Amino acid sequence: MNLFKTLVFLSFVAATIGCQRIETGHIGLRVGFDKQIKAEEIQPGSFPQTIIGDVLEFQVKDVGIDIDNLTPLAKDNSTMQDFDITVIYNVNPASVSELYTSKNRGFHHISANGDTLLMFEYIATATRNAVYIAARKYDALDMSDGRQTLEQEVKQTLIKTLADEHLDNSITINQILIRSITPADAIVESANELVKAKNELKKKEIEVQTAKQEAERISVLNSNKGAIEYMNAMAMMNISEGIKEGKVQSIIVPYSFQGIVNLK
Repeated sequence: MNLFKTLVFLSFVAATIGCQRIETGHIGLRVGFDKQIKAEEIQPGSFPQTIIGDVLEFQVKDVGIDIDNLTPLAKDNSTMQDFDITVIYNVNPASVSELYTSKNRGFHHISANGDTLLMFEYIATATRNAVYIAARKYDALDMSDGRQTLEQEVKQTLIKTLADEHLDNSITINQILIRSITPADAIVESANELVKAKNELKKKEIEVQTAKQEAERISVLNSNKGAIEYMNAMAMMNISEGIKEGKVQSIIVPYSFQGIVNLK
């Protein structure tokens, strides 16, 4: 009995050694000993044998592409200093064989772990083009505020590109994420100078308005004899109160002073 279990175990080990497990979110394609690719996709969870021939594995779910250091032209004809974006897409598992065998191999990309990322380079190029198209609708300083709308415009442009190439049933754009938008330093500096100039202008306008109001006040007082007499009386009263409270230590009397009493 123990011998039987041992033989079963060894048979299982031998079988699995010559197999490759297809991970979740991946699809496999068999390459025969004659180097021909079989049209039937191998589903996740399968253990295709690799003793004869080989098995290619493709990531089809949530493939992410980071595109950095783009410099699109804004609506105001200024060049953005930096623009970083991420696009995430899915590949229809039923389209793996067709995409790999019928599309230019330069459209695909080999990941660090050896997976073939179908249409990776194609999507990256299409995304760059979509960014340059969308960015032309915004001034450089307004682009960051319109980030969400800009993401939707890039996504819609990508979807249209795929549809025009009859790839909309094979590839789905899941998400567009703009990670960084930086205008050129000269544009930011000009904007700051403009804000500063506007603030200075507003300050001067307030000063002019204040001066005009003061001039009007003085003009009204000068034209009103009663007001002048009232102001003089108030001034005399303030002096008297100050002397009474001991706040006035000395008084300068002009040569022509005739006293506080009004002489008629």
